[in-house]
Amino acid sequence: MPETRPARVRLCPDCDGFPTVAITTGQKNPDGTRRTFTVVCRTCEGTGTVARRPAAREVAA
Repeated sequence: MPETRPARVRLCPDCDGFPTVAITTGQKNPDGTRRTFTVVCRTCEGTGTVARRPAAREVAA
């Protein structure tokens, strides 16, 4: 199966790749549908991915 993301990015650790969610308020609109609002992940800003950090370098003692 081919990889769809470039190697330099990884899934966001806070949202696990689900960056946007709809949350219901518990109230209903006049037509009977639920009122919702959309929330975007603050860490990845709605992309679902974050850049990889450079590998830590070992310091010779």
